Amino acid sequence: MTDLRLERDFSVTPDRLFKWISTPEKLLKWWGPEGMDVPVHELDFSRTGPWFSIMRNGEGQQFKVSGHVTHVDAPTSVGFTWGWHDENDQRDSESHVTFTVVANDSGARLVIDHRELGDDDISARHEQGWTSSLRKLAANIT
Repeated sequence: MTDLRLERDFSVTPDRLFKWISTPEKLLKWWGPEGMDVPVHELDFSRTGPWFSIMRNGEGQQFKVSGHVTHVDAPTSVGFTWGWHDENDQRDSESHVTFTVVANDSGARLVIDHRELGDDDISARHEQGWTSSLRKLAANIT
């Protein structure tokens, strides 16, 4: 299994960053790679339980991912499972994601740990997606 870890610093308080990674209205401003929107979702990482999102690209293609929020430890971490759905809405293998917020000299650092991705190719695609999403977060966070 391949694991992925990304870190990004933000000039906001840890509490503020936590709101951006956990509440629906904030998540929807940066969730998914650049050029994607999220027309249908149950995206709330402020509580444990099921979640899903359908991301749509500029050509109208839709990509569904779902899972279960396994823990919320405000204002430091959120953990959730992750599984893509195929064109028949069948869920593929499951991986695990943890968002961790750590105070630092510039404000707060977000650490994304995405584990059990299967292989290096899958990990590389997720790294591209998370990196693009982090650019959206950086552009929107206030």
